Amino acid sequence: MKRVLLVNTNTEQAPYPVAPLGLCLLASSLEGTFDVKLFDGVFEKIENLKTAVHQFRPDYIGFSIRNVDNMVKTNPKEYTDQLINTFIKPVQKIATVPVILGGSGFSIFPNEWMRLTGADYGIIGEGEQALLNLLKCLESGKTTDGLPGIITKNSFNNTISASAPYDLGKLPFSEMYRKIDFEPYRRRGSYSVQTKRGCYHRCIYCTYPVIEGVQYRLRTPKAIADEIEKANEQLGDIIFEFIDSTFNDPPGHAEAICREIIRRKLKIRLRTMGINPRHTSAELFDLMKQAGFTQIDCTPDSASPRMIANLDKNFSLKELENTARLIQQSGMPTMWFFLFGGPGENAQTLDETFGFIEKWVYKYDMAYLSAGLRIYPQTRLCEIALAEKIIKPTDSLLKPVFYISGSIGEDELYFRINQFASKNPNGVPAWESTPTPEMLKEAMEMQSRMKLREPLFRTLLRLRYKMYQIN
Repeated sequence: MKRVLLVNTNTEQAPYPVAPLGLCLLASSLEGTFDVKLFDGVFEKIENLKTAVHQFRPDYIGFSIRNVDNMVKTNPKEYTDQLINTFIKPVQKIATVPVILGGSGFSIFPNEWMRLTGADYGIIGEGEQALLNLLKCLESGKTTDGLPGIITKNSFNNTISASAPYDLGKLPFSEMYRKIDFEPYRRRGSYSVQTKRGCYHRCIYCTYPVIEGVQYRLRTPKAIADEIEKANEQLGDIIFEFIDSTFNDPPGHAEAICREIIRRKLKIRLRTMGINPRHTSAELFDLMKQAGFTQIDCTPDSASPRMIANLDKNFSLKELENTARLIQQSGMPTMWFFLFGGPGENAQTLDETFGFIEKWVYKYDMAYLSAGLRIYPQTRLCEIALAEKIIKPTDSLLKPVFYISGSIGEDELYFRINQFASKNPNGVPAWESTPTPEMLKEAMEMQSRMKLREPLFRTLLRLRYKMYQIN
């Protein structure tokens, strides 16, 4: 049986390490056809990668590229050179087998990655079926021309469509965590759960539809609960995090998931990103509390009617205010995310969002304040930036470029955000969002001393209020 080595190149551990469950799922999909080994760059020592190549002697090596940068304009971290020089190039020097690239970071910039690395093949979009198709083709000596989502070292300047959407019901979600040592993630991170793929929203900056498609493909509540129940039995006390772009879309799916978890009487801790203000209700939040949610994220990006429209969000200010009211009534700890500087942002739209935060966001719920929109290819923001001559058609966006409205300007935008945060400590600018080791230690000691059963971000906010000397 031919051997495949899959390498997780993500080493970022802030604010917490993310287990490479997508790569584990890929590995599980190849089982039975290939002998698969996974190298996890988050916690495995990088120098052991060469040893793994020598000992395992793979016939194919795949590298998963998750992020290319941290999307923070004022405190940028770029990962491209590090990933190439730490993972890909050293392996290419000692192995003569085909090198295959994939992952979300690759799928957005496939031509750039192929050019920089000289990789043999790349997979654009979902990899479970595409990688298996590619490997079978290579094994049989057939041409890879025409394979959906497959790019080669000889074709990377051509336009290649993403791989075909896959039936999620065929994927072995409940088996994937066996591929890595999960203990470090159990202590410091969470277990990521996908309830669906794809997104039908049209947010002007977002790459989800580019990578996963514009139609939702849903997993059944039973399959999701099966995965959570099995992982909980095997891994013990861990937080399960739903990582969908929007958890409560389409309407009714999130409620059905919660009811299935409640029916099974699972004693678990849950959190989720991406609460969409359009489809919320008292019933939804009540079911979430019963199911075990201890934290939620709400991601409106703006509370200005003008900016809600300009960002092409699908909700109204009235629906956003109703969601905020329901969150207050539910009492669930919430992290809010706001994105400033988009097309048309000005002093008035800033004040509208700041006013919303002051009125509707609880003082110990965090409002994450991000300035500047990262421009990605194949998004409408990219088209706007081209029209406004912020970028040129020949520009590579692999090196981060940010959009900031000319109606506010960069200096004024940062000044206003910092000014707001100084008076409202629960408003945390992106460039201040990573706590120092000393602050983390103090927060954990405070939780222990005061026996606080709350998300860590709330304890950190208590320290932030203390630092600003605001009650």
